[in-house]
Amino acid sequence: MMQIGKTGPPVSHISQAYPDRVEVRGRDLCGDLMGRLSFTEYFHLLLTGREPTDDQRFFLDLLLVAIAEHGMMPTNIAARMTLAADPGSLQGAVAAGILGAGPVVLGTSEECARLLEEAQEKVASGGDPAAVADEIAQAIRAEGGKVPGFGHPVHRPLDPRAERILELADSRGVTGPHVLLARSLRDSVAEAWGKPLTMNVALPIAAVLLDLGFPSSAAKAVPILARTAGLLAHLAEERERPLGFLMAGKAEEAIEYEPPPEG
Repeated sequence: MMQIGKTGPPVSHISQAYPDRVEVRGRDLCGDLMGRLSFTEYFHLLLTGREPTDDQRFFLDLLLVAIAEHGMMPTNIAARMTLAADPGSLQGAVAAGILGAGPVVLGTSEECARLLEEAQEKVASGGDPAAVADEIAQAIRAEGGKVPGFGHPVHRPLDPRAERILELADSRGVTGPHVLLARSLRDSVAEAWGKPLTMNVALPIAAVLLDLGFPSSAAKAVPILARTAGLLAHLAEERERPLGFLMAGKAEEAIEYEPPPEG
C-alpha cells in the first residue's frame, strides 16, 4: 500500500529488490520466505502485510479452490478465443479472461462485503441481526434491485460451494457476525421475494473473509487470483486441444444476420 509521507517522498511497504537480496514486507525472500511459506500464505502476506493464522490460511485456500474453475464460462471462452487468434500471447489471453471477470461472471463478493459491513454497523449500533436483514431485503426489493449474493443460473435450490463454505466455517468455529448476517439475509430475501433464492458462493466468501479479519478489498482480490489459475488451465488445454475457433464457428452458426429495417 502506497502512502504519501507528510514530510517525505511517497513510500511502498511491499517490496524492494537489492543486488544481493529481495525484501518483501520486511522479510528476506530467499533466506526466510522461500521454502517456508506456501503460495497461499505468501499471498496473504503480500495482500495484508501479515502472515496468516491457521484459520486464515485454511479458508483462503478453501475459497481459492472453490472458485478457480466453473466450466466454459465467458471468461474462459474469451481467453481461449484470444489464444487461438494469437497463439504466442499467453499473457494477452489471460488478460482477456480477467477483463471479462466482472460481477455477472465472477461474482459479487465485493458488493456482498460492503453490504455485510453496512449491516454489521447497524447491528453494532444495537440493531437485531434478523431485523437488519429484513430491512435491507425489503428496501432492495422495493427499489426493484437485486441483493448481491443471491441467484444462480445453474445451482438451484442450493449452491453446493456456498453450503460447503458455511459448513466448514461452523465446524472450524470461525462463524462470526458476518456469517450470521448472511444466513439472516437468506431468510429475509426469501420472505421479501416470496420464494427461496439461491445463496450463491459470493456471499459466504465475503462473510467468512470479514469474520476472519480480512479487509473488504480481499473479497474481489481472492476471486481474481483464483480465476487466473482456472484460465491458465484452459489455456494449457487450448494449446493441446484447440477449441477457440470451434467456439467462434458455433457462435457464427447460432446467430443469424438480419438486415436493419429501412428508415
